Amino acid sequence: MELCMHRESYSSGSDSKMQQQMDASKYVRYTPEQVEALERVYSECPKPSSLRRQQLIRECPILSNIEPKQIKVWFQNRRCREKQRKEASRLQTVNKKLSAMNKLLMEENDRLQKQVSHLVYENGYMRTQLHSVSTTTDTSCESVVVNGQQQQQNPTPQHPQRDANSPAGLLAIAEETLAEFLGKATGTAVDWVQLIGMKPGPDSIGIVAVSRNCIGVAARACGLVSLEPMQVAELLKDRLSWFRDCRCLNVASGIPTGNGGTIELVYMQTYAPTTLASPRDFWTLRYTTRLDDGSLVICEKSLTSLTGGPTGPPTTCFTRAEMLPSGYLIRPCEGGGSIINIVDHIDLDALSVPEVLRPLYESSKILAQKMTIAALRHIRQIAQEMNGEIQCIGGRQPAVLRALSQKLCRGFNDAINGFIDDGWSIIDSDGVEDVTIAINISPSKFLCSQYNTLSMLPTFGGVMCARASMLLQNVPPALLVRFLREHRSEWADYGVDVYSAASLKGSPYAVPCAKPCGFPSTQVILPLAQTVEHEEFLEVVRLEGHAFSPEDIALSRDMYLLQLCSGIDESTSGACAQLVFAPIDESFGDDAPLLPSGFRVGPGGARSTECNQNLRSVLTIAFQFTFEVHYRDTVAAMARQYVRSIVSSVQRVAMAIAPSPLSSHLVPKPLPGSPEALTLARWICRSYRVHTGGELLQADSQAGDAILKQLWHHTDAIMCCSVKMNASAVFTFANQAGLDMLETSLVALQDIMLEKILDESGRKILLSEFSKIMQQGFAYLPGGVCVSSMGRPVSYDRAIAWKVLTDDDSNHCLAFMFMNWSFV
Repeated sequence: MELCMHRESYSSGSDSKMQQQMDASKYVRYTPEQVEALERVYSECPKPSSLRRQQLIRECPILSNIEPKQIKVWFQNRRCREKQRKEASRLQTVNKKLSAMNKLLMEENDRLQKQVSHLVYENGYMRTQLHSVSTTTDTSCESVVVNGQQQQQNPTPQHPQRDANSPAGLLAIAEETLAEFLGKATGTAVDWVQLIGMKPGPDSIGIVAVSRNCIGVAARACGLVSLEPMQVAELLKDRLSWFRDCRCLNVASGIPTGNGGTIELVYMQTYAPTTLASPRDFWTLRYTTRLDDGSLVICEKSLTSLTGGPTGPPTTCFTRAEMLPSGYLIRPCEGGGSIINIVDHIDLDALSVPEVLRPLYESSKILAQKMTIAALRHIRQIAQEMNGEIQCIGGRQPAVLRALSQKLCRGFNDAINGFIDDGWSIIDSDGVEDVTIAINISPSKFLCSQYNTLSMLPTFGGVMCARASMLLQNVPPALLVRFLREHRSEWADYGVDVYSAASLKGSPYAVPCAKPCGFPSTQVILPLAQTVEHEEFLEVVRLEGHAFSPEDIALSRDMYLLQLCSGIDESTSGACAQLVFAPIDESFGDDAPLLPSGFRVGPGGARSTECNQNLRSVLTIAFQFTFEVHYRDTVAAMARQYVRSIVSSVQRVAMAIAPSPLSSHLVPKPLPGSPEALTLARWICRSYRVHTGGELLQADSQAGDAILKQLWHHTDAIMCCSVKMNASAVFTFANQAGLDMLETSLVALQDIMLEKILDESGRKILLSEFSKIMQQGFAYLPGGVCVSSMGRPVSYDRAIAWKVLTDDDSNHCLAFMFMNWSFV
């Protein structure tokens, strides 16, 4: 019996030992040294292969007692934990943003409720006043009117003169500025209207509003950023780094206040957006302080004789503008980050500029885009760079790319304004005042130290700028600039004097994209960087096969431009758009000199007609050239010719792409030698029905302008070309889908040949079916691939080609319809 018990005990111990071994095979306890070794490998390779795991066991003796399968499971678990950690961190960040945005929206809702109550009170008061006026005698009516006029003339009591030379006087102005700014930022001191298209959300720019019925122009924005209030304050005070129109900002003096704040006297100059107006300058008091709730405030206000402060010295060639109480309210967020309230309120003295330019100075939308939203976007851009969300591009840090963008904008603004203190002077014209030529014979600001040898050449004469401004009718700025960016061949002058160009070809900064006639080059856009909201693009443009003269064709080289494009998003209606570029070397350095040239388009005054209202745009053009001393007059004549030809080309493009009254979108206009668009549309649809027996458009759209509208907005790409199947078969018409497929416009369409968009297979099929098309009237073509004007491949499921007949049944052109097309 004892033996049996002993055997039972032995059997039980054996089972227990086997269970322990099985548990050990499932759950391995790693020592700290083993975990450290595995973590080192994980940091280099989170997903090692089977060979790499076996090699790890051989190289690390401390892992020799662990099976490869167990190590594989460890790496799987480690990757899972890392993924869970990142997801938890992301959700915490989103939750913080949503909580902060919820707080922001609740505050905005409270402000709007106050605004509604205020408006209801005003409405009731006005009703009472009107009722009392209607029931009073004539004498009392006159008294009411007189009192009302006096109240309008003196809406607010004038502040008494203060001793602005004393700290106490400046502090009184500062406290008054603070109270007025907070009333605008969080209250109803200004009648704010939310800007269309700016939807609030955790990943949006924020809540943006513009003023209605107030002195000057004003804009307000609220947003979230992942930076601390002090960091935000320093970035916003550095206005030169984000406000593209700021030429200089100098702090004349600063004094501390007893409450821990600072009062500064600031002088700022801003560029003029066009050559038709003078630049502005401001003399302001800036007050930085903290509120009782811990919020940081930076508020600013112009010092004038009416506000009791020193007005600052007058400056020649500048028009003094006024900054009404504006600034930044920066509040800390729970869990990190900041909530920013920005208010910009400016009176730019719009009456001092020509009437057609006043929209540039009276539009709160433009102020919002240029200053208010620009400040928020800059803060968000910096925050993403600091958090590592924006990676290096082309080996350059994001800060370097931002500096290049700023350099392009400042150089272009300098070219447009041509300040005397920068060395610019106007030279005599040729009798026609459409183009202004300015020269700078000591352009040290354009050249950095490594290029100083250029300015020391005995033949180097300096920099020349040819600039002009013009009005365009009914052309949205975003549409025009986008076309100029994508179709350089439509405006670049190929007829520049060869001798002048050849004399300058030794310098890569000589002639911006000028090429002699007969030697055009293909444009390739290489993306370099873009801002957070994709409202601005920095890119390198390669002009392939650039040659200055016939003898240079064998040695032709590519030319490179550093290009900045902004404002081409049509959702930002009423804003300015610009295209700025500068020639560069293939391997340009971060501090390479840039001579920017380009275009800026902004809204102009509206001119009413009997039928509709024509919207005007103000186009400003500036092109810079280097020149040698003995070629000054020759280059000046070439520059005038160059800019005049560009003006002519842009006018032709603007007329072609301007929206038609038929639709809010682009609609075709008759091309030279072609029938009216409506007639052509009718021919295309009737011929399709006659040849195929089917309807191209809906049956209820066969009358009036409906045919043209339906054809223009047809989902498939429809285009027409000449009947002859040879090298000269060019396109004469395309609907909107066809233009999108070819990546072109109605003007540039005339330069695209049929054989250039079809691949070899497509050309063979079309030639084999051509006789069938001419005899039968139509033919179905199989799917394939063609090429857009920008060189991008486009696939389509199938196509149909048919003859387009006139009213007398003669052949007019060939029509093609590409179905279900898409970019490959």
